[in-house]
Amino acid sequence: MADVYVASDKRYEKMVYNRVGKSGLKFPAVSLGFWHNFGSKDNYDTMKAMCRTAFNLGITQFDLANNYGPVYGSAEENAGRILKEDFRPYRDELLITTKAGYDMWQGPYGDWGSKKYLIASADQSLKRLGLEYVDIFYHHRMDPETSLEETMEALASIVRSGKALYAGISNYDQEYTEKAVKIMKELHCPLIVNQRRYSIFDRGIEEDGVKSCCKKEGLGIIAFSPLAQGLLTDKYLHGIPTDSRIARDHRFLKEDALTPERLSQIGRLNNLAKERGQSLAQMALSWILKDDGVCSVLIGASRPEQIEENISIVKNTSFTEEELRIINEICGIR
Repeated sequence: MADVYVASDKRYEKMVYNRVGKSGLKFPAVSLGFWHNFGSKDNYDTMKAMCRTAFNLGITQFDLANNYGPVYGSAEENAGRILKEDFRPYRDELLITTKAGYDMWQGPYGDWGSKKYLIASADQSLKRLGLEYVDIFYHHRMDPETSLEETMEALASIVRSGKALYAGISNYDQEYTEKAVKIMKELHCPLIVNQRRYSIFDRGIEEDGVKSCCKKEGLGIIAFSPLAQGLLTDKYLHGIPTDSRIARDHRFLKEDALTPERLSQIGRLNNLAKERGQSLAQMALSWILKDDGVCSVLIGASRPEQIEENISIVKNTSFTEEELRIINEICGIR
């Protein structure tokens, strides 16, 4: 018989919680993403241990999508099993989020942003998760062929039906974000968050205006890939380890990403992190939360110890002007 999980009664002491835009919701400064290491090929006991560790450290948000795996849907299935076995008594202390917008099933109705796809996907996700509702349902990416009005109406319908409490968008640029906000206001179902890639090496939300746009429009931002798929760690300082993402999974990070220039940048950033008393990964996460432009940073993990290491950053997110200047100089940003 499986052991009965009892959460720590001190689980909120180490975490900081930030307001999500102008909504009534708060995100933990660090959230746990299920993009990697929760699929059908991964170890279930390790998944469960990571979720327990995360929750005991005050990480209340588990972030998923319909096609996280591999195989598609398997991350939600594993999450559903973990929620049933361990977290049923704590459902109201958790934020469970999911998304649809990328390829999920064959045929013309299993991708992008049609109302048919999004509502069907929401129903499927709830079955895999074993939940009556998710806290946030996101449209996962912009769809240039479906009218934004249709996509936003689908999100509003999902919220109105009680299948989600809030609506969000992911990978939306400034133009689409502004249009989506306007439509959802007219539908009386405001968007509360935009999930975007953001790291020391990827300043896209600054360059395309989304960071300032979301603040103006009252949306929170939650950042994914804060460690640039592992580049912003000390993992690659001395070559490519056999257990690294580059060695194991070529879908998202390839060996040619480790150019001599990039390796030099990683080394210099690692030295600065040491001066701050942090690991490179800790400094990279702290940098994401250095101002109020981002309310949460999504971390991935392959073992519980990584979560424990990353959580230590939540009360060490201040940078001096000189440190910020050095980071920008290392990255070639003036």
